[in-house]
Amino acid sequence: MVLALAAMAASAQTQGGITNTRQSQHAKMTAAPINAVKWTGGFWGERFGVFSETSVQSMWQTWQTEEAHGFENFLIASGEKEGTHQGPPFHDGDMYKWLEAVASVYAINHDPELDKIMDRFIGCVVKSQRADGYIHTPVIIAELNKKLAAKTEAKDETVIGTATGTADEGAFGNRLNFETYNLGHLITAGIMHKRATGKTTLFNCAVKAADFLLHFYETSSAELARNAICPSHYMAIAEMYRETGDKKYLDLAQHFIDIRGMVENGTDDNQDRVPFREQYTVLGHAVRATYLYAGVADLYLETGEEQLMKNLTSIWNDLVTRRMYITGGCGALYDGTSPDGTNYTPDSIQKVHQSFGRPYQLPQSTAHNETCANIGNMLFNWRMFEATADAKYVDVMETCYYNSILSGISLDGKRYFYTNPLRLSDELPYTLRWPKERTEYISCFCCPPNTLRTLCETQDYAYSVAEKHIYVNMYGQNTFSAQVSGVGDVELEQASDYPWDGNVGITINKLKGKKEFTLSLRIPQWCEGATVAVNGESVNTENVAGTYVNITRTWRKGDKIEFTMPMNAEIVEANPLAEECRGQVAVRRGPVVYCLESQDIDGEDIDNIAIGIDTKFTPEEMTIAGSRVVALACDAVCRSEKNWNGVLYRKATAESNKKKVRFIPYYAWGNRGKGEMTVWLPRAY
Repeated sequence: MVLALAAMAASAQTQGGITNTRQSQHAKMTAAPINAVKWTGGFWGERFGVFSETSVQSMWQTWQTEEAHGFENFLIASGEKEGTHQGPPFHDGDMYKWLEAVASVYAINHDPELDKIMDRFIGCVVKSQRADGYIHTPVIIAELNKKLAAKTEAKDETVIGTATGTADEGAFGNRLNFETYNLGHLITAGIMHKRATGKTTLFNCAVKAADFLLHFYETSSAELARNAICPSHYMAIAEMYRETGDKKYLDLAQHFIDIRGMVENGTDDNQDRVPFREQYTVLGHAVRATYLYAGVADLYLETGEEQLMKNLTSIWNDLVTRRMYITGGCGALYDGTSPDGTNYTPDSIQKVHQSFGRPYQLPQSTAHNETCANIGNMLFNWRMFEATADAKYVDVMETCYYNSILSGISLDGKRYFYTNPLRLSDELPYTLRWPKERTEYISCFCCPPNTLRTLCETQDYAYSVAEKHIYVNMYGQNTFSAQVSGVGDVELEQASDYPWDGNVGITINKLKGKKEFTLSLRIPQWCEGATVAVNGESVNTENVAGTYVNITRTWRKGDKIEFTMPMNAEIVEANPLAEECRGQVAVRRGPVVYCLESQDIDGEDIDNIAIGIDTKFTPEEMTIAGSRVVALACDAVCRSEKNWNGVLYRKATAESNKKKVRFIPYYAWGNRGKGEMTVWLPRAY
């Protein structure tokens, strides 16, 4: 979780102390401190309970299995065991992400067992890191084995090499070794661990790693740029600047962006074919791209360079209006090409993995939507919000959280998805690259720990603060307790069954004396007709969807705010240029996107179900895998279609009958065994 320190405070036309804010001018905004917000129940309270009591421990066990190799690599690199490196080169970073999740949980519950687990792993990290700050277990292990071989005068080269990093390659010998990605996650985890525990053991490693990158830039900038694969280190270095106040890290963050333009023969796959300041559309590998955009947004937050905001705003518009799924997912194609890439010439079409594809190219069954890309989308939007105070960015954040991020983990908190398709059919005649069912370990294990750390940090995004200003970004049952500049200590208590219900109550439980400040409540884009009352008296304001309603007044302890958001199920259609969705509709209620799963259609073929735009839905509480959800029951149209086996085209028929079906939240699919699923359904006329 990156806690940006620079952003803009609100400016809007005032209506008797009440305003609606869409954008803002320069001022300071910060996220809530790491332990300021605690879920006390409700949706996120239940989910956090699963993550904190099951998921972080379950993943620790996974890391110690022979299949995963992650922790064993650190045992070997630290000298506690002998052996060779196993697994992909980015496993180091994946373990750091897991540690960040544990630290986030510890910040809330102070579980001593979690502290012991972190100390055990951190001890290995400390012993594995070189004196110059470099750490990458494939290379460290290869160096250790080379020394061992020299001592024993052994000639067996199999001891020296590894599949992902060799002593001959050394540091940054192969750009696909993800070394800067790993170092970035180490830096972020070190900062988070320090904030959560007060300890500096891992933070000291993070500082050494950051200084190594600084030195490496000074001596080999073009090579460093070439190795900027999936640039988590852009965000990490900006956060190191905020944590230490040392300007050398801000300068390094600036250099990271500048030197991308020095790369010769760059690729669309890594967004470095041309300098960033010449990029105005979404391009290439979805994870690498969204991490880059988030890192650039971090730099903008600290420097205010107008050109960067021009690039980011144009890229955001392209992403959200032409390339993003209804769930907030992005990166539509398993493998694509870049015929429309920057500086396109006919002989330079490039293969792009996990590609955004062309505008409006949004397939459903084959949708890639890697969970890491959806997380990157959220991180990008969070920083854009901090830069502008524009509610539209939090709308996208919330969409990602409730749909395309939460879908990446099972309801029991133990199993994960790598990709997030919008349709799953048993009759699809080919095998997709990744499992159709959630599993505890995936050979490419980047998404599970990333999903876990992001969900364990949800509370850190719920509020933001500025001078005499509190923003309420996300709703749920929680307490907020922090010192607000110009106000002092403030404690708010929020009562809500959101996202199942749109009624939110906020009580000021702690405030010394009478203080004037602004409380900003986000009105989601989907919400029409929101109302606000303070101490039982209606607040007269326009309450525009997709803005913040700002209540500026003299507050006192005991004041109560009632915020009501009418929440009805709605039928959604897509731009007709999105061919895969043409003639189809989807169901959404509040921030939650719904899907139809074969378990809820009484044996019918999922392709035979259609719904009309006037369909009436009845909310129904149910339990899936021990988790409470609100489903939507309705009468659908069931078309009487014959078997399509061996048939590509035939005469259309109109035979149909009514069928009672039940939609469940998209994030909850795949928790009741194997079955078919779809978000989009044919529109019944």
